[in-house]
Amino acid sequence: MFFDVDGRGSEFFPTVFALWKVPEMLPSFILKGGEVSQFVIGGADLMFPGISIPAEGLPSFLVGEPWAVKVPGNPAPIAVGSTTMSTAEALKAGLRGKALRITHYYRDLLWESVEGHYVPNAGFHEDVVFEDPVFLSSAQVPDSCEGSGDSSNHENDGVDSKEVGESADVKDPTSDSHPTSKTQLDSDADTVEQVTKAVSGFKVTDNIATDESTTVVEEQHALSAEDVDAYLDKCLLQALHTTVNDKDLPMPGSTLWSNHVLPCRPSGITLDIKKSSHKKLSKWLQAKSSAGLISVKEDKYKKETVLFSVNRSHLDYLSFKPERRQEQKVDQGGDQAVKETRSPKLLEVSEIYKPSVHVNPIFASVGADTGKLYSASEASDVVFKYIEKGHLVKTMNKSIVVLDPTLCDALFKGAIKKGSAYPTEIHKKDLGSTFVSRMQAHHVVTRGSESVVRKGSVRTIQIMTERRQGNKKVTKLSGMETFLMDADALASELQKKFACSTSVSELPGKKGHEVLIQGGVIDDVARHLVEQYGVPKRYIEILDKTKK
Repeated sequence: MFFDVDGRGSEFFPTVFALWKVPEMLPSFILKGGEVSQFVIGGADLMFPGISIPAEGLPSFLVGEPWAVKVPGNPAPIAVGSTTMSTAEALKAGLRGKALRITHYYRDLLWESVEGHYVPNAGFHEDVVFEDPVFLSSAQVPDSCEGSGDSSNHENDGVDSKEVGESADVKDPTSDSHPTSKTQLDSDADTVEQVTKAVSGFKVTDNIATDESTTVVEEQHALSAEDVDAYLDKCLLQALHTTVNDKDLPMPGSTLWSNHVLPCRPSGITLDIKKSSHKKLSKWLQAKSSAGLISVKEDKYKKETVLFSVNRSHLDYLSFKPERRQEQKVDQGGDQAVKETRSPKLLEVSEIYKPSVHVNPIFASVGADTGKLYSASEASDVVFKYIEKGHLVKTMNKSIVVLDPTLCDALFKGAIKKGSAYPTEIHKKDLGSTFVSRMQAHHVVTRGSESVVRKGSVRTIQIMTERRQGNKKVTKLSGMETFLMDADALASELQKKFACSTSVSELPGKKGHEVLIQGGVIDDVARHLVEQYGVPKRYIEILDKTKK
């Protein structure tokens, strides 16, 4: 629910899980559009140009205040951080620069480390967050007006301030969160009539402007439990055919639901497992398991149903004809269409670990595969299962683990200097990281349909600018192969973008290729790799030798 930023106990922030339970715990900046969220949940700090400024102006805040980040039309925050300047300083800077230093966001390592992590609504996707269809369809008229104003940012920034201003005029007197305004309404019948007329006027305008959302509302009301069951089965089969690979199994039920089943739903349909005949995700998966389509097990440690295998010879699987992915994403808007065209360049980099001779006895003891690759959280689960199995938690202090000989060797054998005593206890918060550090580091890089697993940590891209004869600058780029980029194709692309000559040469020792670019374009190249190829900034090293 809460986390300590620096470990000193002086600065606590709520996690997104706490904010999903109590969305108004912190004041929130609203993004200009859902497409901006891909940068925030990609690890970038929030900049002022990405914030939607309300008609009444920038809200008041001081330096270092905790604020949340939301997407228009979605009540669930996607990130939390601290302000980098005050309102006065922001206005003085012309609303430019960094607004919020992000400390935690949806899909970061903290989110992934939580047992049974989940998404709060259907607007949360794997790499972007959009408005929640359920929230928009079930919201009151003032809320829907506000949602229309925010979502119009995708199409026309010019109407944003007007619509937000109008919705603010309507929302303040009627919202339950403004008791003062509500009291004034109760005491003034004329004001009530005026607001009622204003609301009815906005309602007509909203229905005309958001014809599609009205259709969604009517369609949701028309769905019976049998209809929802049918959609669930169809989406599951579509996911099993298109996105669920055997190499990804076993897979938590929450991951199957949020990353695979929900993205397969038809346009305009919001799936709610509670409106089905099964009522719960675990019961639905158990029903599909009883029918023989899939195999699931209950993970008592995580208290979650886990998908273990798919019966691809099942009659339902063989008789189902999967639809093309593009046909399912017709009404996602212009920005989403642009995103689809750029999808082959989307990048995913994850660090994984292979059991070593040090930790193999722990994996073998709990029946885990020693030849498999694990994420850090999955590896931590293994050692905690071992602790639970051996009852190694200290009775008087539940946060301390007593080390038996096997676990002590796994964590410290060969790492303790000769003559030094081996530890007999370890704190739970240190156990996972210590255990993972004793495994063999690997990483997997995925771009589109191409995926590569390599041993060791992720090698960075090096960009260096230096001077040549005649005081001319040249920029060298190497290491792009790590992120599945072709050197020749990249050189050709940079040549056209920067209107300069480029060349490609092989590095000594067959360690890849180097792209040579005429001119000092070190910052431009780095920006291009981040924006066009999705390379995280932490994997780019810059060295400018031309600066004194």
